[in-house]
Amino acid sequence: MSLFRRHPQPDGLVENDDQDNAIDPNLRLRTVRTAASTIAESIRSEQRAQRRKTVRTKRSRFFRREKRPKTADSAASYATSAGPHIPGQRRNIYVNSPLSPEELDQYNEPLARYARNKVRTSRYTLVTFLPKNLYEQFHGIANIYFLALVIFQLFPVFGAASASTAALPLLFILAVTAIKDGVEDYRRAQLDEEVNTSAVTKLGQWRNVNLRSDPRPWYQRLLRINPPGKISKGVQKLREKEAGEGMQVILNKSGSGDRISLSTADLNESMPNLPRLPGEGGSRLEDIQSIDSHTYPPGLPRADEAGGWGRQNPSLSRYQQSVTSRSSIGVVDWKRRTTGTAQWERTLWKKLEVGDIVLLRENEQVPADIVVLSTSDPSGLCYVETKNLDGETNLKARKALRATSSLSSEEEIEKASFVLDSEPPHQNLYLYNAVLRYNDSTTGESRREGVTINELLLRGCTVRNTSWIIGLVAFTGPDTKIYLNGGLTPSKQSKISKETNFNVIVNFIFLVIICSLSAIISGVMDGLQDTSTKIYEQGVDPTNSTVLNALVTFVSCLIAFQNIVPVSLFISIEIVKTIQAFFIAQDVDMYYKPFDAACVPKNWGISDDLGQIEYIFSDKTGTLTQNVMEFQKCSIAGVVYGEGVTEAQRGAAKRQGLDEVDPEELSQKLAALKADMVDRLVRLFKNRYAQVDKLTLISPKLAQDIADRSSQQASHITAFFRALAVCHTVLADKPDPATKPHYLEYKAESPDEAALVAAARDVGFPFVGKVKDTIDIEVLGQPERYTLLQTLEFNSTRKRMSVIVRAPDGRIILYCKGADTVVYERLSPDVDPALKEKTTKDMDMFANGGLRTLCVAYRILREDEFLSWLRIYEAAAAATENRDEEIEKAASEIEQSLLILGATALEDKLQEGVPEAIETLHRAGIKLWILTGDKLQTAIEIGFSCNLLKQDMEIMILSADSPEEARAQIEAGLNKISSVLGPPSWDPKKRGFVPGAQAAFAVVIDGETLRHALLPDIKPLFLNLGTQCETVVCCRVSPAQKALTVKLVKEGRKAMTLSIGDGANDVAMIQEANVGCGLLGHEGSQAAMSADYAFGQFRFLTKLLLVHGRWSYQRIADMHSNFFYKTVMWTLAMFWFLPFCYFDATYLYDYSFILLYNLVFTALPVIVLGAFDQDVNAKAALAFPELYVRGIRGLEYTRLKFWSFMLDGLYQSAVVFFIPYLAWSFGLAVSWNGKGIDSLADLGTTVAVGAIFAANTYVGMNTHYWTFITWIVVIGSSLVMILWVVIYSYFPPDNFFTTTGAFVDEVEILFSNLVFWGCVVFSVLVALAPRFIYKFVRSTYAPLDKDIVREAWVGGDLKDRLGISHRKASKNKHSDLEATPMFRDPHVRSASELTLHQTYQPTPLVPPTSKPEVDETSQDRDTLIMPSEQDLLDSQPETSPRLSYYSPTDITASSPIPSSQPPFSTSELTNKLPTSSPTHLSPIYPHSPGQMAPPSSSSNYSRPSYLSQTTSESYELQDLSYPPTWTHDSLPAGARPPLSGAESLAGDGRYRPEQAVVAPDASSEESRSWYGGRAL
Repeated sequence: MSLFRRHPQPDGLVENDDQDNAIDPNLRLRTVRTAASTIAESIRSEQRAQRRKTVRTKRSRFFRREKRPKTADSAASYATSAGPHIPGQRRNIYVNSPLSPEELDQYNEPLARYARNKVRTSRYTLVTFLPKNLYEQFHGIANIYFLALVIFQLFPVFGAASASTAALPLLFILAVTAIKDGVEDYRRAQLDEEVNTSAVTKLGQWRNVNLRSDPRPWYQRLLRINPPGKISKGVQKLREKEAGEGMQVILNKSGSGDRISLSTADLNESMPNLPRLPGEGGSRLEDIQSIDSHTYPPGLPRADEAGGWGRQNPSLSRYQQSVTSRSSIGVVDWKRRTTGTAQWERTLWKKLEVGDIVLLRENEQVPADIVVLSTSDPSGLCYVETKNLDGETNLKARKALRATSSLSSEEEIEKASFVLDSEPPHQNLYLYNAVLRYNDSTTGESRREGVTINELLLRGCTVRNTSWIIGLVAFTGPDTKIYLNGGLTPSKQSKISKETNFNVIVNFIFLVIICSLSAIISGVMDGLQDTSTKIYEQGVDPTNSTVLNALVTFVSCLIAFQNIVPVSLFISIEIVKTIQAFFIAQDVDMYYKPFDAACVPKNWGISDDLGQIEYIFSDKTGTLTQNVMEFQKCSIAGVVYGEGVTEAQRGAAKRQGLDEVDPEELSQKLAALKADMVDRLVRLFKNRYAQVDKLTLISPKLAQDIADRSSQQASHITAFFRALAVCHTVLADKPDPATKPHYLEYKAESPDEAALVAAARDVGFPFVGKVKDTIDIEVLGQPERYTLLQTLEFNSTRKRMSVIVRAPDGRIILYCKGADTVVYERLSPDVDPALKEKTTKDMDMFANGGLRTLCVAYRILREDEFLSWLRIYEAAAAATENRDEEIEKAASEIEQSLLILGATALEDKLQEGVPEAIETLHRAGIKLWILTGDKLQTAIEIGFSCNLLKQDMEIMILSADSPEEARAQIEAGLNKISSVLGPPSWDPKKRGFVPGAQAAFAVVIDGETLRHALLPDIKPLFLNLGTQCETVVCCRVSPAQKALTVKLVKEGRKAMTLSIGDGANDVAMIQEANVGCGLLGHEGSQAAMSADYAFGQFRFLTKLLLVHGRWSYQRIADMHSNFFYKTVMWTLAMFWFLPFCYFDATYLYDYSFILLYNLVFTALPVIVLGAFDQDVNAKAALAFPELYVRGIRGLEYTRLKFWSFMLDGLYQSAVVFFIPYLAWSFGLAVSWNGKGIDSLADLGTTVAVGAIFAANTYVGMNTHYWTFITWIVVIGSSLVMILWVVIYSYFPPDNFFTTTGAFVDEVEILFSNLVFWGCVVFSVLVALAPRFIYKFVRSTYAPLDKDIVREAWVGGDLKDRLGISHRKASKNKHSDLEATPMFRDPHVRSASELTLHQTYQPTPLVPPTSKPEVDETSQDRDTLIMPSEQDLLDSQPETSPRLSYYSPTDITASSPIPSSQPPFSTSELTNKLPTSSPTHLSPIYPHSPGQMAPPSSSSNYSRPSYLSQTTSESYELQDLSYPPTWTHDSLPAGARPPLSGAESLAGDGRYRPEQAVVAPDASSEESRSWYGGRAL
C-alpha cells in the first residue's frame, strides 16, 4: 500500500466539469513547479479522469440493453468473457478429467501442445552456433567482399601469389568473432542452465492428461533418448544429492493465526502414533502428512523446529502417501476411485509441463505461471515477493480458489476433478482471466469460479510468509508473462560499425572505379599492335581475347588493391574492443563491495556506443531507489518532529550555490541528537522491542514532550503513534524466537506501511502481532489488545485505508490514514481550522523536501452506528454487480466526521550517489526518462528527491482516458513549449541539451495516457513533446510499454539510447535500447542476465559513460579514420605505378610487404591508439562532463572526417611514390659497390619504407596520450620493418614470398645509398607537413574544449584545482579545496551516505535565494555578466499568491512554496543553514557560475536564456567552469580564452575570436564571465 497526500482543491475547480481543466483558453497546457503543487495537480488530474470514466460508465449502463448476470457463477463467466480480446486460442487444462473429443486427435492424444518450461536467453545452441554465427558475420558486406577475393585468388590466372595465405586474415577474423560471440553466449547459457536445473516439488506417479503419452520431440524419438517414465540424469543427480536430507512434512492449515504450518518428527516415531479418526483415511486435517527427503529450498540452512524443519533419515525413495479425511469440499469427489500412488517428488524446473501440480515452500521461487489451488493459510491467502520481477521487496498478497482451497494432500488431489478454462498467454502482467469449471460432488451440478490475477503466481516471484502453496501450472517457459515481456536476446551492432559499412561501400565503389579504369586502359593498350610488348612480352597475356584480358586485369586489380577495404580493420577492432572490455571490467571505481561485483561487460562490441548516449531510460524502484522507506518527520497537533536533510534539499541548496552543511559534521550532530533522544526514552519506559540502530525519527523534542505526561501534547503523541501501531495490514515475524524473543521484523504489502509501524515500534509503540482478530501492541511499555472488527483496504481510487477496532476500554474506534485531501474532505466541521492550516503547511513543507506524506485521523463510533453500517457493508461485499462501487460507497459512509491526529513524512531512500550522478549526466547533455510501474505521486516524489525534477522546471502532467483527450493534452503541451522556446530544431549537430540555457520543461504521464500516446497517429506528437523536455516520467507502465517508449525515441529521433533496470520487467527495454545496463542484486537479477553491461549501482553509470564510453568512442573513431588513411595511402601508391606498366596490375611492392603491411608493420600503432589513447584524463572528464556532448552530436566520427583522412591518404600516396620516382628519373642512383639501383624491387622498397614510416608517424601524431607502450609500438613498428628488410635480403632466391630472387642483397644496395635515405626522409616530411600544420593552427587559434582542458591538465594548474597530485612531488601545491575529496575517492561515498547508517534525516527545504531583477541593459552587452553569490543571497523573493498556472495573458507566473520551518528544529543544527522567510519561499533556481537566477514573474521565461547569443550549434561546454579563483594569467597560453563578448561559438566546439581584445581587470564586472566560470 502506498499512500499519498493531496493538495486542497482550489475554489475555482468545478467538480462536475467534463472538460480538461489542465488546458487554458489559449490551448496551452498548464504547468506546475513545486513538489507540493505537482503532486496536487497529479491527484486532481486523476480525479478528473475518474469523474469522466464514471460519467461514461453511467451513460453506457443507461443505454445498454443486455443485463449482467446475477448469480456468482454466471458473473464469473461474464467477467472472463467481457474482458479485452486476447489474440490466440484459449487453453483448457484438465485435472483428473477426460479431454473433450474436440481436443483429441485420431489416436486419442491431446491436440494441444504447450511449450516446455525450459527457457533460453542465449542466442545459439551447439547445433545452430556455426551456421547462425556465420550468417550473422556475413550479414555485413565487408565479409562477403573478403570471401569473394579469397575465391578469386584460388585461380592462378589472376596472378595471386598465395591463395592459402590470402584466406588466413578472413579465417582469423571469423574465428575471433565466433569465439567472442561464443564466450558471451556461453555465459548466458550457463545462467539459463542454472535456472532450468533449479529444484521444484511436483506431484509424481500421477497422470497429467494434458500431455501426450510420449511427449518427446521427433528427434528424441528418432534417437530413442529420454523415453517416457525414465528418470533423467539431472533429476537422478538432484535426488541423490538430497537423499540424505529426507524429512517428514506435515501440511497443516493453521487456524491459530500463526503462519507456521509445517512440523517435523522422526519417521519411526511419528507414523505409528498418528491420532486416527473413524472413516476412510481416518485422520484430522491437521495431521495430514507427507514424507519428503529434501530441504526447501535446496542449499538453504535448516531452520529450527518452529520454522518447520528438522533432520530426518529416510531417503527420497521412501515417499509415503498422505492420510486424508473426508472433510474436503469443492472439487474433491470422495466417490472417485484412484490408484492412490500419487506422491510428491523432486524434479527440475525444465521438467514441468502445463497441467502439473506443484508444491511450493517458503522462500522458494515460482518456476512457472501457477494458479493457486491451496495454501497453508486457513483463509487461502499467500504472500509473494516480486523483487526479481520489478525490484520491489514488499509483499503482495494472493489467494487460493475457493473450490480448491481445502486441498492439502496427494489423495485429495487425486480425487479432485476440474477444468481450468484459461485465456491465451499474453504480456499484460496485471491482467488474467480464466474460469474454473467443476461438478459439485453432492448435487452433480456444474459450478464455475472466476480466476483473476489475484489467484496467479508469476514466474520469478518468491514465496514469503507462507509455509506451503499447492498450485496448477498454467503457463510454462516462453509462454510465461515475464518472458513474453522480455523477448529474444537481440544481436546489437554499434553505431560506428553501421557507419563503417557505409565507408566500406564507398571504398568498394572507389575500388571498382580504379579497377575498371585500369582494366579499360589495359584492354585498349593490349589491343594496340605496333608496340614493343608484341616483341618482348610474348605469351604474357592469359588469353587471345582483349576483352577477357581486360576482365582478368580487373580481377587482378581487385586482388592487388584489396587493402583499400581492409580486412585487418575488423580484426583490429575486435582486439581493441576486447581490451576495452577488460579495462571496464577492471575499473575499481565501478566495483561494488557489498555484492563483491565489478562491472561485467557482456557485449564487447558496443563499447563505443557508450560515448554517444543521448537518452537514458531508467527504472525507479531498485535502480534509483533502494526501496527502503525511512520515517523521517511527522507533524503531531501542529508540532513538527524530526531532523536531517533530504536529497532534494541538498540538490536545491547546491543549485543555489549555498554553503552546504558538511556531511560528516551533520552526521556527528545527528548521532549526538539520537543518543540524547534514546537516553531520554530509556529513562521514561522500557521498550523491549526497540531497535535503536534502525531508529530514523530523530527528535529529542519528541522524547521531551512524551516525558511531560501532564501536557496535552503528550496525549496527542500517544494517540498518534497508537494509530500507527493499529492501522495497518502488517505481519509481525520473530525470526529467532528462542534467542531473540523480542526481535520483530515487519512484513508488509508496501514498504510505506512497514516503515510507519517500525517507527512506532522504535519510539515506544510496538506492534507485537495479530492472533486471529486481535491486535497486540504496547504503549510506552504497557500492553494493549485491540479487537479488529473491520479493515477497509487501500486502493488507488480510495487513496486511504481504515481499520475499525474495539479498544481495551470497549470503545469502537475508526483509524484512517491516507492522502491529505481525501482525509480533509472527511474531517469533522469541529476540527480547529488553525490546526488544519498548520498541518497542511507542514505537509507541503515535507513534500517540497522530497518526502512522501500521509495524513492520520480517527473517530469514535457508537455501537448502534457501527452495527447498522456493518449490515450495509456486508451487503455491499456480497453484491455481484458493481461490487467495488458499492463497497466504496459503504466505506465512505463510515469514514466521515474524522478528527485529525497529524501527518507523517517518509523518505524513499535513494541509492548512494544518485542525485550527483543525475546532475552530472544532465551536465553532459544526456536526458533521463523514468519508466516505472509505480503510482504517479510516488514517481513525482522520487523525481524531486533525486533532483531529476527541479523547482524551476515547468512540469506538465498528462492524464487522459481516451485518445482524443491524450491528443488534446499533448498538443497543448507542444503549444506551451513553443510559446516559450519557439519552434524546435532537430539538427543532429544541435543534439545534447545545455542545463540552464533555456526554460526547462518536464512531462509526467501515466500508463493509460501513455497507451494512447503510443498509438500510431499520436506517437509523433508525443515524441516531439517528450524530446523537447529535459525530463520525462512515465508511471504505471508495463514492460511492453517501456520497450515501445524506448523504441519510439530510438527510431523516431535516430538517437542513441541506454536503458537501465534491475528487474525482469526491465528486460524488454534493456534489450530494445542501443545499450542495456542491468543492476546486480544479492540474488542476481534477470535484468543483469539480459544486459550488455551489469554493475552494482546506478552511480557507476557516470564513470561508464563519461570516461570509458567517451574514451571508447574517441578511440574507435580515431582508429577507423587512421586505418582507412593508411590503407588508402598504401594502396594508391601502387595505383600511381600502373601507368608505367601498361595497367597490367604489376605489384609495385614485394609480396612480403603487401602481406606484412597490415599484419605487422602498421598494425600495432592503430591498435594501441584504439586501446590506450586518452584525449582527456578520467578525472578531468568527470570534472567537465560537458565534453561528452561531442559524442551525442557525433562530431568525432563524421563523414567529413572520413573524407579528410581519405584525401590525406591520397595526397600522401602521391608524395611517397612520386618523390622516389622523380629521384630515379633525374638520374639512376648507384650503390657503393657500383651496382645500379634500377630494379622494381629497389623502387618499390623505397616507396614502401617511406609509406610505412609516414603511416606510423601519422598515427603517432594523432595520438593524444603517449605512454611507454605507445613509444615502443610506434617507433618499434618502423624498426621492425627495417629489420625485416635486413633479414629478408638474405633469404634464398626461391622462398615463400617470391621465386625471382629480386630481393637478394637489397639491404646492401639500398641502405648504403644516400639517395634512398634522402627520398625516405624527404617524402615522409612532405607527406606529414599539411597535417602537422593543420593541427598546430587549430589547437592554437581554434582549440576545441577538450584541447583547452588537456592543456590546462598538462601545463596548467588543473590538477591542483582538482586536488590531484603531480607525478613529480615538487609540483604539488598543498591546498585544501572543498572539491577535491570527490576526485580523490570517486564513486565510494556520496554526501548522503556520510550521515548515520540507516538514520538519514530529512528536514524542511533549505531557504532558496531570491530572484534579482535583470538589468535589461546588460542583456544587450556582448559580455555575459554573471551575478555574484552575494548578489543572489541579498535579493528578496517576489512571489505570486496564486498557483503557477500559465494564463492567457501572462505566460509564466511564479508558484508559491508554502511556508517552511527552519532547516533544523533544534538550535544545535541551525548554525550552518539560514532560516527561511516566515511567509513564503521562492522557487529554487540553479545557481552556477555560468548562469543567473531567473527573472521575476513579470518576465516572459521561467528561466532566462543567458546563452541567448549562443546558438544551439555551440559546443558542449556551456557550463565549463574553471575554479572561480583562477586568474587569466594562471592559465597556460593555449587555454586563455578571450575575455570579452566578441567571441562567437561554433558547432564543432571551437573558439572563434573575431578580434583581439584586452583582458579586463579581474575585479571588473566584465571579467566575471571567466572568473566565475566561463560558458564555452
